Amino acid sequence: MTPEAMAAIYAAAFPHSRAWSSAEISDMLASRLTFAIEGDVGFALGRVIADEAELLTIAVDPAHQGNGLGHILLAKFEAESKLRGAGWVHLEVAQDNTAALALYARAGYEICGERPGYYSRPNGEQITASLMKKALR
Repeated sequence: MTPEAMAAIYAAAFPHSRAWSSAEISDMLASRLTFAIEGDVGFALGRVIADEAELLTIAVDPAHQGNGLGHILLAKFEAESKLRGAGWVHLEVAQDNTAALALYARAGYEICGERPGYYSRPNGEQITASLMKKALR
């Protein structure tokens, strides 16, 4: 999947957030630490540093959401993270993203903190991020 396709899916999946440009995605993927898990209509993007993985995003085309694709991408991301030596995964998720919170909870992630005002919406609203983590061992 090209960075342009990823940027288009990201923009469609997160219409109330600042979209990531294809150049930003290309820059992230240029790092040897960052990797993508790709599907036909979605992707996961993350990185592993030492023994810790960070899930940067999971984005699925809205026309295909609710069909388990996020769960599949997450499972593949976790498997690749383990292969790269990670024992933990952490992520941030907007507290108003109930679908993502439910996905992560079902997959065994636990809330371990929050970042007030981490996300900014186009209308100026500030949304708190829930910090979540999961052991991979």
